[in-house]
Amino acid sequence: MQNLKHIQNLYFIGIGGIGMSALARYFKFQGKNVAGYDKTSTSLTKTLEAEGVTVVYDENCESIPAAFKNKENTLVVYTPAVPKTHDQYQYFSEKNFYLKKRAEVLGLISAGKNTLAVAGTHGKTTTTAILGHLLKETGAPVTGFLGGISEDIQSNLILKGDEVIVVEADEFDRSFMHLKPNIAAITSMDADHLDIYGGKEELEKTFRDFAKLVPENGKLFIKNGLSLQGNTLGIEDEADYSAKNIKIENGTYIFDMKTPEGEIRDLKFNLPGKHNLLNAVTALAMAIQYGTPQQELAEALYSFMGVKRRFTYKIKSEKLVLIDDYAHHPAEINAVHQAVREMHPGKRVLAIFQPHLFSRTRDFIEDFAKSLAKFDELLLLDIYPARELPIEGVTSEWLLAKIELDAKKRIQKNEIYESVKNSEAEIIVMMGAGDIGEEVEPLKKKLLYED
Repeated sequence: MQNLKHIQNLYFIGIGGIGMSALARYFKFQGKNVAGYDKTSTSLTKTLEAEGVTVVYDENCESIPAAFKNKENTLVVYTPAVPKTHDQYQYFSEKNFYLKKRAEVLGLISAGKNTLAVAGTHGKTTTTAILGHLLKETGAPVTGFLGGISEDIQSNLILKGDEVIVVEADEFDRSFMHLKPNIAAITSMDADHLDIYGGKEELEKTFRDFAKLVPENGKLFIKNGLSLQGNTLGIEDEADYSAKNIKIENGTYIFDMKTPEGEIRDLKFNLPGKHNLLNAVTALAMAIQYGTPQQELAEALYSFMGVKRRFTYKIKSEKLVLIDDYAHHPAEINAVHQAVREMHPGKRVLAIFQPHLFSRTRDFIEDFAKSLAKFDELLLLDIYPARELPIEGVTSEWLLAKIELDAKKRIQKNEIYESVKNSEAEIIVMMGAGDIGEEVEPLKKKLLYED
């Protein structure tokens, strides 16, 4: 942070993003003057405003507060999701302000600190949140930058000291290459972000480059089976760190964990799904490597409540279950499906899915069709564009036609409740990384009112 000491004002372009808002909160806590722009008001931006952060929703440069137009003591932080043609980005760029990507700023904050970084195309948010929780609950002086809202602290930022940094290492736009982790994990390397990488080979090369950032005296953990060298992580296999003797009692996993140093017995973990169990193994391994006493880990793990929109139960009754999940890639949809079937065997399951990005839908169309066909019923929303313009021929209708399922239908968001009401499903799963999350609470309230 040496070269940021003279900075008093921080302005965030895209402040409502999950990673950007964590940074904004961090600097607000440091006593800095913080403001930013975002396209629309969301629950995240409203929370920031309640915490004293100024948020503007007009791209016009005149909406930038006057204090942030002094380039001598202002740093402008932007997300790669914001186009360079953005009016405010253009303004700050033309006037030669200090401009840095979010990932660069994370690199500056963590430089010289004991840094634990979690990377992977899936699983990194939950793993980072579990790891941050384990360290926090066992007394470590930790700052944690999470890619989701932890249910335990209702925030995406852990502030319990600054001697160790826990950070989600994002592969999008090669952002994680700005970090210098002492301990790192790579949870998965499935093809994704092909609009950035062009192909799976380039994505995997970038993960290998990230792995090389870990120094010789550091430690790299990898999911068993990945084409990398490191300490392996697994479930019921011969990995270096592995969950063994797994049972489920009242929706809770009970398991033992094999480590090179011995076995930790009778661990309890409340998040459903084998993918989440592997996330827990990863976080436990990293915490052990950091130096957390093993005897303290069991209680800390059991108290972890999860991350918002990661298999979050919104209704859980004998008659009806409503689950909210961020899944937006075929592998993630498969993981949600596995968890639903494991925790609710024999129940009829309705999936409501909002595809995220035209390019991702195009690149994985066949895999999406296979993963969505596993559910008993499907309601498909239009593609959420995020940072993209439409691609000709890439539509929800195209995806729907490829899904081999009788009970399937394309709907608009205002048709969700009526469509659910007409279904005989006992389990409803809402999935997607766009604005489908904003529809969950309204549906929950209508369903509960109906009861």
